[in-house]
Amino acid sequence: MSERHAGAPGQVKEVTSLANPLVKDIKALALKKFRDQQNAFMAEGLKLVIDALDLGWQIRRLVFAKAGRGNAAVEKVAARTVAAGGTVLEVSEKVLSAITRRDNPQMVVGVFTQRYQPLKDVRPSNGDVWVALDRVRDPGNLGTVIRTADAVGAKGIILVGDTTDPFSVETVRATMGSVFAMPVAKATIEAFLAWRRTFPGLVAGTHLKGAVDYRSVDFSKGPVLLMMGNEQQGLPEELASTCDKLLRIPQAGRADSLNLAVATGVMLFEIRRGALKLGPETAS
Repeated sequence: MSERHAGAPGQVKEVTSLANPLVKDIKALALKKFRDQQNAFMAEGLKLVIDALDLGWQIRRLVFAKAGRGNAAVEKVAARTVAAGGTVLEVSEKVLSAITRRDNPQMVVGVFTQRYQPLKDVRPSNGDVWVALDRVRDPGNLGTVIRTADAVGAKGIILVGDTTDPFSVETVRATMGSVFAMPVAKATIEAFLAWRRTFPGLVAGTHLKGAVDYRSVDFSKGPVLLMMGNEQQGLPEELASTCDKLLRIPQAGRADSLNLAVATGVMLFEIRRGALKLGPETAS
């Protein structure tokens, strides 16, 4: 790490200027237009970068603060980035704050290639759980759902229609790294409905008109597809009508609805209840 080369792939460069073209490219990833153009996104934090590398995600750039020089874990990640053909940038605190738009940024930022799973390749088998989210708008909600789906051992997320970007900085932060572990597919509503017709298991959705208590359903037979509507409108009729069961979560207080991420979490933990154990001493 002692040599400072030009910023070509597989090399290391020291950067102190906000006007540097590489810094400008990374900063631009805060906007969806540029994420789509570059097919890339940012992940902040050493643990997230290590997780992504361990799970086989393609790293394009690694940015680390000067304070990270000599840190064994940072040096190792830098070496892995170079070996993978990525560019390593050692930057000032000022540059790192500008990239992350935070006053106290993480020491390490990685830039990765986006990855979606084609919907046609989603072929659920017995015991699998997938979550379909209709037009989810809030990055925090989407990130929390991805993190929760990962926690319960679901197989992946399907984004239906015009949803918030799973690779936005806010969403990636909210996933706490689960964005690298949880396959994400996206589809138009027409493509999703065509795929749903081939789904071999139970399709369940939560709905204000649902007449079935979610706790009364046997989710143990075959794969399960959980459909959740967006924050304002819930499931639209064209999706609700394709559900095998429309479910409700009983409530006792004055609130007339639950936050989308909370409701999805409640449903996922119920669907996966039989599969979740408290450690090796209780595992089946």
